[in-house]
Parts: sequence; C-alpha cells; structure tokens
Amino acid sequence: MDRLDRSLSLALSHYFPLAGRLATMRHHDAAISVYIECNNAGAELVHAIAPSVTAADIKNSVFVPKFVHDFFQLNGVLNYGHENEIPVLVVQVTELIDGIFIGITMNHAVVDGTSFWQFVNTWSEISRTGSDNFISSHPPVFHRWFPDNLHPPIGFPFVSSEEHCSRLISHPPLQPPLVERVFHFSQGSIERLKAKANAEQPLKTHKISSLQSVVAHVWLAATRARGLGCNEETRCVMLIGNRGRLVPPLPENYFGGAVGPGIVVAKVGELLEEGIGGVAMQLNRAVAAHDDVLIRNSYESWVKNPMWFTPEKPLSNAVAVGCSARFSVYGNDFGWGRPVGVRGGSGNKFDGTVNVYEGEVEGSMDFESCFSAETLKAMGDDPEFMGAVDFPIK
Repeated sequence: MDRLDRSLSLALSHYFPLAGRLATMRHHDAAISVYIECNNAGAELVHAIAPSVTAADIKNSVFVPKFVHDFFQLNGVLNYGHENEIPVLVVQVTELIDGIFIGITMNHAVVDGTSFWQFVNTWSEISRTGSDNFISSHPPVFHRWFPDNLHPPIGFPFVSSEEHCSRLISHPPLQPPLVERVFHFSQGSIERLKAKANAEQPLKTHKISSLQSVVAHVWLAATRARGLGCNEETRCVMLIGNRGRLVPPLPENYFGGAVGPGIVVAKVGELLEEGIGGVAMQLNRAVAAHDDVLIRNSYESWVKNPMWFTPEKPLSNAVAVGCSARFSVYGNDFGWGRPVGVRGGSGNKFDGTVNVYEGEVEGSMDFESCFSAETLKAMGDDPEFMGAVDFPIK
C-alpha cells in the first residue's frame, strides 16, 4: 500500500485535475456551468480485504461475480447535488488471497477512456520504477479545445443542479436483473470473422476492420437472443474517438473527454437478413461518417439543446460499445508483474452495455457484456455466436 500511495501522489502531480473537484458557477442569465476546481483536494485511496476470494474466482467464472462491484467506490453516486464533495478519482485496493484487485473509479464527465488509461499507464510506471523524478514521454495536454464559434463557459438551461437532478432521477423504470459475462475472441477467431465480414459485405468496397467484424457478430447474437420482432428497431451505439478526426487533430494525449457516438439503427428482420457482412458495412459507414464536420456540428447542436442519457430515456434494444482494444491494459505493471485480468465496475452500465478490452494474449479481444440473464443465457446457447468465442487461458 505504501508503494501505491506514494506513486499515486506522484502520478497526480502530472494529472493534477484529478485531485480537484467538480464545481458549478451561476451566470447572469440564471444558467449554470460546470468546471473543475483544481484545489488539490486530493484523490482517495481505500484499502480493503476480501479474505475468501482468489483471482481465479473472478477470472475463471463464466459470469462476472456480483461481488466484483464491491471492489469499486462511489457505486450509484450522482454528480448532481454533491459539488465540491465527490472526488474525481477514487481508488480501492482490495487484497485477495493470492493477489490484489485495483479498482479505479474516475468521473466520466472529466475524462474518457483514452485519458483514463493514460493516467493508469503513468501511475503503474511510477510505481514499478520507484522514481521520484518521473518524466513522461507523453505528458497530458490540458489546453482546452472548443469549436471556433463556441466560447466557454457553456451554460446549462436549468436554474440549479438540484432542479436538474430531480428531473434526472424521477421515476426511473424498473430494470431487469442484469448479468455480465466476458466473451473472449482469440486472434484466430477475429481474423476469421473479419474475413467473413469482408467476403459477405454487399458492395465489396469497404475495408471492414477487426473490431467492426466482432461488434457486428455480437450485435447480431444479442438481437437473436432478445427474441425481438422483425419490425422492431434495434441500434448499435459505438463510442468513437474525436482526437484524430478533428482538423487539425487534437494531440493523442489531450486530457479530457473527446469521444462521440456512432449510431446505426435497423429493423430487426433486416439486420438478421443482412448477416455479418451487411451489418459490419453499416458500422464501417458510421465510423467513416464521424469526421471533423460531424463532430463540430454535434458539439454546436448539443450546446443549443443539451441532451443527457437518463433512466427515463434508456437505449431501447441497443448494444452500446465502449472502451477500446487499443488501450494498454496488460502493460500496467505496478511492480508485481503484468495483470492477469480486467473487469469493470457497475458505473454507466445498462442492458446492452459492451466494453471492449485488449485480451491477455496479443491480438485477442475481451468483450465484457452486460445484458439481462435471459439474453446472456441465449447468447451462450447460440452455436453460431459461440462458435467464434474462445476460452481464455487460465
């Protein structure tokens, strides 16, 4: 714990906004804006012990054990109404029988996955090397970017955070019991899915990527498993990075949130009829359309009419894909060797959430999938889907 405590403090000196707090400011037009107050209030580091849990209990379980969520802090906590109180970053280090679980909770209003993992990469390197004079080869860039015709601060059209909070959480719909399972795709399986998607795409003009191929495979399986009617709509929402798509591009180490949704909507019957080639081609088109013009227009549109995902507006019949297999997960050696696995907490999860991580073996991918128990069981019993799923090394 001493090593993690000291190295976390040093890492925060490089990522100082994570030691601050979200704060609000009221403006003359009665709107409020949100900003990070870099007051050095600090991150929190919590030490916990799970005396009866082994790493294998987590890694080798078919379904992600519910107790994994207890290895993360701030479960169910809202930003609203807690300004200047909630840390932007909380880490819980849980001792297992044969290892440790480092559960990192970071405010998604402050960072996206790119900044999250860059911070973890920095922290682990400081911890491993024990250096008090760490110099990052890619230090975070804190200069803020806004479209040319948008100028901060950006006001939200409600009088107080309490007013918005009451609208946000009032009468949430009942959610079915959700279950999580990690589907592992080896490099060989991914290559076969990619070859199939490219061979079966209708126009033969798109270069379908590995990720698009596997996402199409998962979306098709989830749609079959849900037993939806042919005329019902389903959608796939992919979080797409904005940094390299802006003109000029933002630095890869730009600190903050720089992602946007790529959305494909289809009738269930048409989706299933198209198969992996047609579905992957639609995903490919959505990614290709996510360019500088679309990104700037989406920011400008959001400022004019802010929209939030809330319990009252769930993504019906959706598969929402986040994270990225490009993030360095298994390179995070804190000084005790490389990780043996990765699992997410309960934040930002609903029926249809799929988080993509790099696999333990190079070239593989893990899809941490959150669905109803019935949907996940049907996916696990689907030979077409499971034929491409491998079992990771133990």
